[in-house]
Amino acid sequence: MTTITARIAEGVRAVPADQWDACAGTGNPFLSHAFLAALEESGSVGGGSGWQALPIIVDDANGIPAAIAPAYAKGHSQGEYVFDHAWADAWERAGGDYYPKLQLAVPFTPVPGPRLLLRDPGQAPALIGAIEAVVRQNGLSSAHATFVDKGQLAAFEAAGWLTRSGTQFHWDNRGYAGFDDFLNDLASRKRKAIRKERAAAVAGLTIRHLTGRALTEAYWDAFWSFYQDTGNRKWGRPYLTRCFFSLLSQTMADRVLLIVAERDGRPIAGALNLIGDDALYGRYWGAVEEVPFLHFELCYYQAIDAAIARGLQRVEAGAQGEHKLARGYVPVTTWSAHFLPDPGFRRAVADYLERERAAIGQEQAFLQEMTPFRRG
Repeated sequence: MTTITARIAEGVRAVPADQWDACAGTGNPFLSHAFLAALEESGSVGGGSGWQALPIIVDDANGIPAAIAPAYAKGHSQGEYVFDHAWADAWERAGGDYYPKLQLAVPFTPVPGPRLLLRDPGQAPALIGAIEAVVRQNGLSSAHATFVDKGQLAAFEAAGWLTRSGTQFHWDNRGYAGFDDFLNDLASRKRKAIRKERAAAVAGLTIRHLTGRALTEAYWDAFWSFYQDTGNRKWGRPYLTRCFFSLLSQTMADRVLLIVAERDGRPIAGALNLIGDDALYGRYWGAVEEVPFLHFELCYYQAIDAAIARGLQRVEAGAQGEHKLARGYVPVTTWSAHFLPDPGFRRAVADYLERERAAIGQEQAFLQEMTPFRRG
């Protein structure tokens, strides 16, 4: 048997930024040391949040990280967007403790990406083995890698993890020179509807795209009020602290795009995006004034404008939302992988996932028929 030597760091901030980013790469800003460390430094994770950062690391012969798992001990199932509450209920009814569990994820962020951060791709099996050892040695119920990049699924499956599928809605850039080019790909009725929505949304408003030095504290104060309003209505309390947004400006402002709507110089709504190497990632939205269609304008249409202008391949606009279909966002499959060491529990979940996967496949086929693009 091969011996795996791994360690658990006391948070992302305990790992030097250059070593972390050498494993994470540059393509996905949510996996960067700057983003994950800002979650810790701001108090958005840690403390009483139910998210305890415990990165699992496999070092090379020189003691430098060759592979890292962005792992968190979770005391609940909030902020994950892949729902396992029924699994928790079943395990606890059987007399077990489902929490804490181990989560491989970016907290509060349903953005697909690698969950095995590999400077040395050959270390993937060793890292998965280390994750499993942490679960077994600490008597945890399970480990869950959520929103896994499809290219890494095979490594998890080879280790015997169960896989689960879900659905998001993404916009694809088909080489468009501008928004009108995109509209020309749509059915006539859909084109007219979108033009009407956009005109109504921006009437009397000024739309600003802010990045880099333009991200002043005054704008973050305004966005914080938007974010709190949305958070209070959707999940009871905001996940992120006010300090987190200031830290983004300090450490990765050039990868942040804040789209703001102003009325007479006063910000009334905003949408926060992060800029990747090939995608624009829509994250948070909020408003202090109700304006018809403004949500669609800031989160979807302005994001398309920004992606085209930057030559980005796609816009990922977050979890859920069949209303995105009519705006040119199409259904795509997302993936997660799950390690359940108890054989009986694993069998029960595997049966559930088989049924769920068939239902999701049928739903996606139906959704594909509802896209607004011209046929033929």
